[in-house]
Amino acid sequence: MKLTERIQKLREQSLNAENRISAERALLITEFYKSGVADAEPVPVQRAMAFQYILEHKAICINKGELIVGERGPAPKATPTYPEICVHSLQDLEILHNRKKVAFLSDEETRAAYRDIIIPYWKGKSNRDRIFKNVTSEWKDAYEAGIFTEFQEQRAPGHTVLGMKMFRTGLNDLKSEIHAALEKLDLLDDPESVDKRDELRGMEIVCDAMVAYAERHARELEKLAGQESDPKRRTELLRMAQVCRRVPANAPQTVQEALQHYWFIHLGVVTELNPWDSFNPGRLDQSLYPLYKKQIEEGSVTKEEVYELLESFWVKFNNHPSPPKVGVTAEESNTYTDFSLINLGGVKADGSDGVNEVSYMLLDVIREMRILQPSSMIQVSKKNPDRFIREAVEIIKTGFGQPSVFNTDALVQEMLRAGKSITDARNGGCSGCVETGAFGTEAYILTGYFNLPKILELTLNDGFDRRTGKQIGLKTGRAADYKTYEELFAAYRLQVAHFMRIKLIGNNIIERIFMKYMPVPFLSVLIEDCISNGKDYMCGGARYNSSYVQGVGLGSITDMLTALRYHVYDRKDVTMPEMMEALEVDFKGYEELQYRLVYKTPKYGNDDDYADRQEVEVFDLYYDVLNGHKSPRGATYRVNMLPTTCHVYFGRVTGATPDGRNAGKPLSEGISPVQGADINGPTAVIKSAAKIDHIKTGGTLLNQKFTPSLLATEEGAMNLVHLVRAYFRMDGHHIQFNVVSADTLRDAQKHPEEYKDLIVRVAGYSDYFNDLGEDLQNEIICRTEQTQL
Repeated sequence: MKLTERIQKLREQSLNAENRISAERALLITEFYKSGVADAEPVPVQRAMAFQYILEHKAICINKGELIVGERGPAPKATPTYPEICVHSLQDLEILHNRKKVAFLSDEETRAAYRDIIIPYWKGKSNRDRIFKNVTSEWKDAYEAGIFTEFQEQRAPGHTVLGMKMFRTGLNDLKSEIHAALEKLDLLDDPESVDKRDELRGMEIVCDAMVAYAERHARELEKLAGQESDPKRRTELLRMAQVCRRVPANAPQTVQEALQHYWFIHLGVVTELNPWDSFNPGRLDQSLYPLYKKQIEEGSVTKEEVYELLESFWVKFNNHPSPPKVGVTAEESNTYTDFSLINLGGVKADGSDGVNEVSYMLLDVIREMRILQPSSMIQVSKKNPDRFIREAVEIIKTGFGQPSVFNTDALVQEMLRAGKSITDARNGGCSGCVETGAFGTEAYILTGYFNLPKILELTLNDGFDRRTGKQIGLKTGRAADYKTYEELFAAYRLQVAHFMRIKLIGNNIIERIFMKYMPVPFLSVLIEDCISNGKDYMCGGARYNSSYVQGVGLGSITDMLTALRYHVYDRKDVTMPEMMEALEVDFKGYEELQYRLVYKTPKYGNDDDYADRQEVEVFDLYYDVLNGHKSPRGATYRVNMLPTTCHVYFGRVTGATPDGRNAGKPLSEGISPVQGADINGPTAVIKSAAKIDHIKTGGTLLNQKFTPSLLATEEGAMNLVHLVRAYFRMDGHHIQFNVVSADTLRDAQKHPEEYKDLIVRVAGYSDYFNDLGEDLQNEIICRTEQTQL
């Protein structure tokens, strides 16, 4: 379905809008707290009242011609900030304004607001201030060394997804649930009852606040209708006003109401705080299909009208860049993309094929809109037809990088293994990059990336970090002290466990800070069991609670250990002192050795059991030291393997490595092989990747790059369908594709003005090639370019 003139204009407006900082939200929340009106209230009520104040006073933005209304800021891509989480300094604003990639403009009025009002009030009071005041010195040393990152340093938890229940439920229905929960409180014998009452009071306030916010839009739409000379647009505006009066107060009855209902909810979540990652509607095809089918059958909507509504909905996501990030947080995820991941396909709650007509319509929307946000994926089950994957390949082969492809049957197994019910597992999927969750019932929180290769560097140097000049690891010995590979790996195990302990203790301190100071009553009403438990999302109120630490550099650490095992311990053609000397000088004068390490050593990604045994060994180690620990809110810690852009940052802080990699160069990303190391084709890659137990994880990320000519024929496209099926039969979690030549990317580096629309797949997201830093551009160029399937 070709884009209508209206959608073309809205799309262009979104693409051409400047990413800029808006001080509006920061000023409003500062005004609220300075007023003292809520000083005597408990924290959940304070937060609810702050939310209400913002929604009462933030500007209403209705863009010309749009069908779904509501913006995060006062205009498209006017991006709010969250000083209660992280108060940006004037220097931060200067950096954001002037940096070449992922910039956010700020005018003098915004900077004056920060200088005179926002910074003076929030300095020393933000959660970031609390975090760095309370974490241990060993945490700070490891963080400085690049052993791990911290997701909550500049953003809030909240990596979760709306469940299908909320497409059948209005906020007035939730208020009834809140009242019922209040009536059940035992204020005499339940020692937590007062805390529950406070939380439920906050929940009621935020429900009323969001309904009133929708009503503000309705009034503005009626005002615009009164000024509109075009009768058709006047009718549209009045209908939109009616929609805003119905939802989100009540359950939606039409496709338009469902989309507007979700969008108001989305705005509420991202106005309350700035959660990692941005909220998303999850199984959108499943949620919309009953309403679509009913309306088509009764003749109250046409297919063309639904397409236009969906495309207008798509624009809303693209109007919302990820909130600005600086420092390490920018290094680990330097992108405008906010990772709202639309799930298509999969299975129904009864386990049957979940692909429907709306699934294919949404694929059409993805193909025609071709914008970065929202991100999209298909869930593929053995119950789904090959036609569904083939339609997705038609988009993938254009080089868009979307949709990514996920294994529904593995996702369900992962969730069952983690204790979810079969129904909640089937209704779930993935969000962010590749993270598994039970939609609408789980609080699953990502806590930061973990640098597996860097820890081997420390293991070889008795726990000493040469870059920072600090003893941050255990004194397990120097490289020459390890007489066997088993001794080396045992020391590496001790170091990984040591740093994971530091990371998790820090996580627990940070989680308690959020539990105490940053409850989210609005997000809490949306996630099942928070109301009945009278507990906040941040405090373990959800039905299920998980926390993740994302391992980075599996391909790199596998090849590093393989090189040591192969050359130093098994073949004995390189001594450990010789290896360490070469690493210390970054292979200068040791080019012949570097050549052997790169080209004459078994490598992960080639279905070579010699190399892949280290892959499995490291994965099992990582799983053992992390999985099963408990957080203060009662969450279980689990394994993820993904990098976003952190493999570039982690590479920058890691010296030369035994696989022949030079100091400062990017590490491997996700569970993908080291760039250029996989030389036996994509089938060998998936066979290597499948040797770890994906079902133990909450997500793994596998990237592949193909030449465009490979998918140009029907045979080539169907071969990709078969590759996906083969990987998923081996319980692979996820796979995604770049379809672009290295020559094209190199030319884009030289002539960026000719490639403004070039989009590539980075890690768990797509981005404009021109918006990537040079190191990341080069990393993508160096990925193996598969030429046969």
